[in-house]
Amino acid sequence: MIDILFYIKKTITFFIEPLGFVITTAIIGLYLMHRGRYRGSKILLSISLGSLLLFSYPPFANLLVTNLEDKYQKYDDTKAVKYIQVLGAGHTTDPSQPLSSQISNAGLKRDLEGILLHSSLKGSKILFAGYEGYSDIPISTMNSRLAIALGVKVEDIIQNPKPKDTKEEAMFAKSIVGEESFILVTSATHMPRAMMIYESMGMHPIAAPTDFVKGERYELLAAPSIVALYKTKRAIHEYVGILWSNLLTAL
Repeated sequence: MIDILFYIKKTITFFIEPLGFVITTAIIGLYLMHRGRYRGSKILLSISLGSLLLFSYPPFANLLVTNLEDKYQKYDDTKAVKYIQVLGAGHTTDPSQPLSSQISNAGLKRDLEGILLHSSLKGSKILFAGYEGYSDIPISTMNSRLAIALGVKVEDIIQNPKPKDTKEEAMFAKSIVGEESFILVTSATHMPRAMMIYESMGMHPIAAPTDFVKGERYELLAAPSIVALYKTKRAIHEYVGILWSNLLTAL
C-alpha cells in the first residue's frame, strides 16, 4: 500500500509541477487543434505559454522559495546533540565520474553541512537513509562514502538503504533517536515539510537548513530564466508535498 501511494504521489506531482503542467496543457491544446476545436486549443496553448513565462519569471520564483526558506534560519547552536540526520537527495553511480559528482548538488550540500556539524559536535553520529532510486547503489551508501572520504569514522555513521521518501526517513530516525532532540539537515525549501512530518510523529528535530536558493533582490524587469524555472519547480514540489502530507493525515 505504501509503495502504491508513493508512485501515485510521484505521478500526480509530475502533472502539477511546472514542466509537467506546461507540457500536458500544450499536448492537449495541440490535440484539440488537430481535432478542429480551435477555441479550446487556443485557450490551452495560451495557458501553457503563459504558465511557462510565469514559472520562469525570477520575482515569482523567488517569492515561492522565500516563503519556504525563511521559516527556518541556519543552525547556530553550540549545545551537545548526539544525532545528526542528513536527508537524502538524488544521485548517480556513473563510475566515470568522481564521487563528488555522483551526488546531486542538493545532496552534496546537505552532506557537507551534516559533516561540518558532526566535526563540531564531539561524539555525534550521522544518520543517512535513502534507497537506490534508478541506480544500483542506495543514496545512503553514497552519502556514507562521501562522509568517510572527508574524515568521518565508519563507527560514527548509521545508515538505512530502504526509505523512499521523507516519511520513511523519519520512521528510520525515530527508531534510533526516539523522542530525543536531534539535528535535521535538509534543503531550506524542503525543511518546512520535513519538520511538519517529523513533529507529527512526536519527534523533536532541530532544523539545520542548507542549499538555499532564494535571491537577495526582486528585479521586476528580470527576464525569464531556466534558474527561475528550477526554483519554481522546487517550491511547487514542496507545496504539493505539504498538501499531500496533510491529506494523508486527514485520512
